[in-house]
Amino acid sequence: MLAATSGNTDEESKSGGSKMANRGLITAIAAVGAAQLLKPAIHYWQEGEWRPGKLVGSGGMPSSHSSGVSALAAYTAVKYGVRTPEFAIAAMLGIVVMYDAMNIRRHAGEIAIQVNDLDADVEKLAGHHPGIYHARRKEKLKESLGHQPSEVAAGAVLGALIGVLGAATARA
Repeated sequence: MLAATSGNTDEESKSGGSKMANRGLITAIAAVGAAQLLKPAIHYWQEGEWRPGKLVGSGGMPSSHSSGVSALAAYTAVKYGVRTPEFAIAAMLGIVVMYDAMNIRRHAGEIAIQVNDLDADVEKLAGHHPGIYHARRKEKLKESLGHQPSEVAAGAVLGALIGVLGAATARA
């Protein structure tokens, strides 16, 4: 039982196979990596601007968080079935992460844009009223935090494909 919940089969455990390998986790991390690798190319295709920083940044197309949790859920569904506690946990994790990406984190990024624009607005106002003093923020808030629904959906599709592929190629 312990070997099955850790992602290893009884045969791997008996034969001295990798006892620490967790194929579901490896598949999810691979999906995150694949999404991150795609971001600079997709950004270039959409915007005509090459930004290698997209490799490690948050936000953008496709969502790497969505890709990772979708890969884990798809892997778990194929390996253990959709009526298992393992799939229920993976699916709920995915729902929470994708909701957070599309709503809470995206709105935080939109608020950051507004806050960053406040400096310019206050300085313009101060120019009209010389007695007003304003100290500019030293650092801008990060504006690219969350995702548009299409970015989350693209990440989910990419992750699901990688999850199914990971489960299909895992030793039974």
